[in-house]
Amino acid sequence: MSAVSTSYSTQAFRCNPSESMDEVELKNIQLSFPSPRTLTRGPGLATEDRIETKFGTILIGIQGDRSKPAILTYHDIGLNYVSNFQAFFNFVDMRLLLQNFCVYHVNAPGQEEGAATLSDAYIFPTMDQLAEQILEVVSHYGLKRIVGFGVGAGANILCRFALSYPDKVDALCVLNCLSTQTGWIEWGYQKLNARTLRSKGAMTQGVLDYLMWHHFGNMNEERNHDLTHVYRQYFESQVNPTNLGMFIDSYIRRTDLDITRELDPMRKKDVRTIQMSVLNVTGALSPHVDDTVTFNGRLDPVNSTWMKIQDCGMVLEEQPAKLSEAFRLFLQGQGYGMRVF
Repeated sequence: MSAVSTSYSTQAFRCNPSESMDEVELKNIQLSFPSPRTLTRGPGLATEDRIETKFGTILIGIQGDRSKPAILTYHDIGLNYVSNFQAFFNFVDMRLLLQNFCVYHVNAPGQEEGAATLSDAYIFPTMDQLAEQILEVVSHYGLKRIVGFGVGAGANILCRFALSYPDKVDALCVLNCLSTQTGWIEWGYQKLNARTLRSKGAMTQGVLDYLMWHHFGNMNEERNHDLTHVYRQYFESQVNPTNLGMFIDSYIRRTDLDITRELDPMRKKDVRTIQMSVLNVTGALSPHVDDTVTFNGRLDPVNSTWMKIQDCGMVLEEQPAKLSEAFRLFLQGQGYGMRVF
């Protein structure tokens, strides 16, 4: 038995030395490298429509089965539906959720990829008028009710729409939402940025630094430098400066949402408040944390939730798993999406 075993062992380990070295050195393995991350539109992301509204033409990206319940998104300043939402809605957990939803991505006028420069004669809509455009989008597609999903300026616009048309909105998920009008420091800095963008027609270092701070907060060595590099390059080369200047100018001219938290059941019906459920989200490293706390203090605690996600400033990019889980549970609480979880 031992002789057979020894013979088998000798044959098993007898091999061609050159073949052995090829396997050890991995000479036969082809190296492959991941594609560089971009913020441009990927293949098959969404179908696109252009809709004429009384405030100008806007681009709508549609992702999913139109017979499903609707999620309507609105992006932040410096971004569009692709750069703001493409990565998040293609995240694996969100792909499962989208089996039960159709997403309508709304772009502010002139903010889409490759947009032509808006005419000097064009009057960019106010924040309230941008909210009115949403009504035209909802009517165009025959949507009875939507779930709003907005970031920054887009979150503020969706809140205005929800306040004006509460019968059209089932729920809101908003990130870094400001409910107040512009403070003096923000107004002065943003006004300078908007004027620079429109007059020079080019991205300046000051505006670039502001956009990076607006989306990521203060940077440190522990942040994802590859991600921030991608966004910095995007702002430098892919954004139409003149059109962005118009959007920023509209954003800094925003009015207060004029909402009030009223705990007395007898008086609730007499105050202006967001009536539907609200998931109010921010990142721990975001510069807008205090603004979201202020917003939370003006919401009805019965139907609102404030959530601060750790280790991120730009939640959609830096913590998509945590946000997708929170959004999933939020929708479950509204009676949505029960089949896929």
